[in-house]
Amino acid sequence: MLQIYNTLNRSKQAFEPIVPGQVKMYVCGMTVYDFCHIGHARVMIVFDMVVRWLRASGYEVLYVRNITDIDDKIIQRAIENGEPISTLTNRFIDAMHADSDELGLMHPDQEPRATDFIAQMQGMIGKLIENELAYQSDNGDVNFAVRLLPRYGQLSGKSLDELNAGERVAIVGGKRDPLDFVLWKSAKPQEPADTRWASPWGEGRPGWHIECSAMSCDLLGEHFDIHGGGADLQFPHHENEIAQSEGTLYGKNRKEDDAPFVNYWMHNGHIRVNEEKMSKSLGNFFLIRDVLKSFDPEVLRFFMLKAHYRSPINYSDPQLEEARAGLVRLYTALAQAEAKTVTLDPQNLWAKRFADAMNDDFNTPEAIAVLFDLASEVNRAQGAEQQALASTMRSLANSLNFLQRDPTEFLQAGSKQDSGLSAAQIEEQITQRLAAKLAKDFAKSDLIRKTLLDQGVVLEDKPGGLTEWRRT
Repeated sequence: MLQIYNTLNRSKQAFEPIVPGQVKMYVCGMTVYDFCHIGHARVMIVFDMVVRWLRASGYEVLYVRNITDIDDKIIQRAIENGEPISTLTNRFIDAMHADSDELGLMHPDQEPRATDFIAQMQGMIGKLIENELAYQSDNGDVNFAVRLLPRYGQLSGKSLDELNAGERVAIVGGKRDPLDFVLWKSAKPQEPADTRWASPWGEGRPGWHIECSAMSCDLLGEHFDIHGGGADLQFPHHENEIAQSEGTLYGKNRKEDDAPFVNYWMHNGHIRVNEEKMSKSLGNFFLIRDVLKSFDPEVLRFFMLKAHYRSPINYSDPQLEEARAGLVRLYTALAQAEAKTVTLDPQNLWAKRFADAMNDDFNTPEAIAVLFDLASEVNRAQGAEQQALASTMRSLANSLNFLQRDPTEFLQAGSKQDSGLSAAQIEEQITQRLAAKLAKDFAKSDLIRKTLLDQGVVLEDKPGGLTEWRRT
């Protein structure tokens, strides 16, 4: 049975969907004012994996990932560029989709944009005011009154007193308390017309936190199965989502038997670059599209899933090269056999080991270890047994979005960083080597093999005088 680590109670729990056989999942998506970076890639890849495994396990999944297309950074960038908000955001939404497609990821079933849900956000804000959990400040902003919600802090595991002790921000903008957060931002005179909407509290725009509450509740209901996102969103963003959503539904005091906003909270770990925090100021900020100029998309996916999704991960070129070497090993095993399409018995030893790993909180490192063990068996086996093992390997890897390409195509592509011989040049060297062998000039034949190996090309002689090659 699938076990999921639930951030809400800091333990693994047996997964029981609200409706048997169906899963509703919401993941916090991108704020679209720039190109996506490798931190975004991890979120995309991790929850793509989660959805694939849930579906492979027989669940019907509704996967929603939002787009934040209005916030302070977007407004600032549009003003700097001298362009309308929609022009800026549409351009980077298209870029995000292009990056996702290049990575070979599924699109979410629904991808709501914040600006299409302003009415729903205003409805929630109005209900929070009615429930005496929100107030309008002198500056026009509407804020959530955190101290009026006793259970605030349940996701972060911190009490209100602990949060207040760590708070060093002065009370500004008409807030009654430094812990309070904005639900509706009053429009500033210098802000463009396309950044403001009419509301009962004057012209303005939504705060960031209310966006996700409104979109998730509207599309998935007031109570759904899984909410995901990066570890950096746990507090305050996801904490505030719980406060808003449950405050709207239940007011100040949710009863013990009242359904929570979300049953399972999942958070993927941070990415560090060469053991440092990734940031533009440190010059170690990598865009997805730049990384893919040097590395195959499958290599980046494999790198991300070699680590458990909750673990921090260290990004570097050597780490990606190591991931590529792992994929080369797996594809090399597949290249040994013509994998037949067979129906995979779930009681198959390999399938059971793989499923046990994935059902243990999506333990992809253990699942990948099963693939490596299978590769070793493929290399040792022959004939029908080898074909069956290779087919099993492909079938299992499919749920991780690996090993679905032609092995020869992958192995001959090599690294994008290779600046060596072209395929035509390699084939020409193989032809010359064959001619040398026929002339019994074995010294020349061996020299050609060694020269190619020094340039990262491995030759494998097959029965019938055929020679296959791959890059290291």
